[in-house]
Amino acid sequence: MKKGPAFNQCRTFLFIKFKVSSNFVNIFAISIKCIHMKVVLVYILLLICNTVVLSQSQINVSGKIIEKETQLPLPFVTIIVKEINNDTPITGALSDEMGRFTITGLDHGHYIVSCTFLGYEPSVISLLVGEKNDNYDLGKIELTTSSKQLDEVIVSAKKEIVAAELDKKTFSMDDNFAQTGGSVLDAMRSMPGVTVNQDGKVLLRGSDKVAILIDGKQSSLTGFGNQKGLDNIPTANIESIEIINNPSSKYDAAGMAGIINIIYKKEQKTGFNGDVGITLGLGQLTKRKSDLPTDLGSFSVNPKVIPSLNINYRTSKLNVFLQSEILTQKKLPNNEFTTRYYENGITLFSQVPENRKQTQYILTGGVDWKLDDNNVFTFSAMYDYEHHYDTAQVPFIHSDDMKRYRYWSWLESEGTGYINLKTDYKHSFEEPGHHLTMSLQYTKGWEDEAYYLNDSSSIRQSKDTTHLIANEYTIPFLIDYVKPLPAGRIEAGTKLQIRRIPVTYDVGEGENTVIYPGLGDWSEWGENIYAGYVNYVLEKEKYDIEAGLRLEETDVYYDLPEENIYYNQNDAYSYFKVYPNIRLTYKMNDHNNLSAFYNNRVDRPGEPELRIFPKYDDPELLKVGNPYLRPQFTQTFELAYKYIWGSGSVFLSGYYRFIEDNFMRIYSIDTTNQDYNIINKVYQNVGKASNSGFEILATQSVGDFWKISASLNWYKNEIEGYEGNLLFPYERPFSIEKTEDKTWDAKLNNQFDLPKQVQLQLTFIYYAPKNIPQGTQYARSSIDIGIKKGIWKEKGELTFAC
Repeated sequence: MKKGPAFNQCRTFLFIKFKVSSNFVNIFAISIKCIHMKVVLVYILLLICNTVVLSQSQINVSGKIIEKETQLPLPFVTIIVKEINNDTPITGALSDEMGRFTITGLDHGHYIVSCTFLGYEPSVISLLVGEKNDNYDLGKIELTTSSKQLDEVIVSAKKEIVAAELDKKTFSMDDNFAQTGGSVLDAMRSMPGVTVNQDGKVLLRGSDKVAILIDGKQSSLTGFGNQKGLDNIPTANIESIEIINNPSSKYDAAGMAGIINIIYKKEQKTGFNGDVGITLGLGQLTKRKSDLPTDLGSFSVNPKVIPSLNINYRTSKLNVFLQSEILTQKKLPNNEFTTRYYENGITLFSQVPENRKQTQYILTGGVDWKLDDNNVFTFSAMYDYEHHYDTAQVPFIHSDDMKRYRYWSWLESEGTGYINLKTDYKHSFEEPGHHLTMSLQYTKGWEDEAYYLNDSSSIRQSKDTTHLIANEYTIPFLIDYVKPLPAGRIEAGTKLQIRRIPVTYDVGEGENTVIYPGLGDWSEWGENIYAGYVNYVLEKEKYDIEAGLRLEETDVYYDLPEENIYYNQNDAYSYFKVYPNIRLTYKMNDHNNLSAFYNNRVDRPGEPELRIFPKYDDPELLKVGNPYLRPQFTQTFELAYKYIWGSGSVFLSGYYRFIEDNFMRIYSIDTTNQDYNIINKVYQNVGKASNSGFEILATQSVGDFWKISASLNWYKNEIEGYEGNLLFPYERPFSIEKTEDKTWDAKLNNQFDLPKQVQLQLTFIYYAPKNIPQGTQYARSSIDIGIKKGIWKEKGELTFAC
């Protein structure tokens, strides 16, 4: 079996923006600052979405001055900070009545902190402000009484700028205007180290086992344990996207390929602030591959409309925020071409053109309530509702005469929704960065999916319906503690997460039904996770160390109906696992860093991988879960090097993952149907596997007008031979031979700053051919073009993207 190009369309977007903040709305947008309250109230009624601004991080250095003999605090002590090679003070502070002080505004580098007070010996402390911490607690600084007059402290050495991080990559959405008008998923297609497969799943270094976070936390918008919702989040609301290939123990252990953290823009201005916008998209103008002959075909025009709203009111005690957006569009989320080769010599061409009409509403609001300088409560809520109609005719064309003897048509009506209710409490201690946070969240997600199926051929006429309702209830409770140290920090915490997913399934069978009998009409899956972690970060002048340990106990059950004839018993199991992580960084000099990583993670099968009810969007390539699927565990080793020079940098990485109890879809033909073969795609654990490769990322500025970045990811997926049994739709053995898949992808991005406030961006993406289970995925490529011009004396922007 072979799959054709996924990039089969050219999308064109026009974007106009009236700049009122640093936000960036996509496609065609006009933003108007909300000055009068009447304008805001009218716009709230329209339910339009938001764009906000991200606050910048700040370096804080704190400590407490005490007298050594009495251990009593010393007020009004002079604290002076100097660069290690410069005797001129750059900042300073006085200790307060309790002997405490805080210094802000330092850049990354190496400093001397001197504490002086008349009648006491001075105390001199070396301070390295690195890349891994924003807060430094020098602890208790003891001053000893002296009869000598205080002399000036003079030190000489060279300031060291600590090199950039190797453990994550951050991509700003403002610099990615060639993807203007697209979703977060569209933006990820052009990011180095990221690929998006034909099923719309994000892959990091060849694996789709990726944990998706929003602002560092799990969210119902992307789902718990899967990638739901990425294609429905406009990039207009996103400040940046972080890719973390080797997460520390403070993150959940899920996601062997790493973590993608989506960071929303945030408004930090005091008083009343707001902006409104409306976005219009033209969508595709051309098709890269002609449709196979059907009566319906695929959409040729894909318009998009996204109105938006963001309002914020901030005082010294309260911060009230409301954000909303509406998304209305036509799109082709799936337009997959498949060639199927059968043992009897028949070859069939097919296409699944999934024509979608979609509407989505997102409303987010909340209150930050500052009780005092040390205690803050946050109450927030999010409501997200999305509905779409998918229509498609799937033709089956015989290769010998290129005629269509039959086709399959279907209509899907699906509504999904999410509700998040969250309460956060944060207690800040006297030292900046020293805090305790507690969070309780309630999430309900639901999926209401109805399929109307029609099989039309000379041998068979059949009409069937399926209706599935799945509710997902998740309650996570977290406690996190962070303590800054003089050269690092310690993090610790605990988590309890309760999750339940009950599913109901109704079937309307036609005269010649294609629906498998004996499935039952319900199922219920549940999971409890009990976790605790500790993580330690140490930064020195020549090296960094980060080491952590996460402990998790997981209890799982899956209750099945007695009517189900394929799986005859309920399933329940539990497991305890320790997940260590370590990062060692050697700083050779100001320009060269070398890091080594090790971590241990888990990929728990989600409800879609476990679901006992098949998905009928292609009845001859039928997807079905496996309720007896078990987690897979991964050990990852990586060696990374980064070299930085004045106008660019290069990042080199070699990695190796070893996977136990690897799970994947197995393709197997159901020969019980006399009219035609049905290929079942059933998830199975298939033993051991490995994933290894290397990654290169390079950036270079050519003068003041040209910025270029490029990436190459070459990797090898290797699966050991395995024999097992499939239970659906009847018990039969399967075997897979040892396979080795070598492939690569490359991306090249050019950004030009032209005269008259014009910017041009060209992005080229290439995916080499890749093996898939029992088949091949063809090579794919795309070119994205973006042109942005400042207008109205830099108060607006006009962007064209294709």
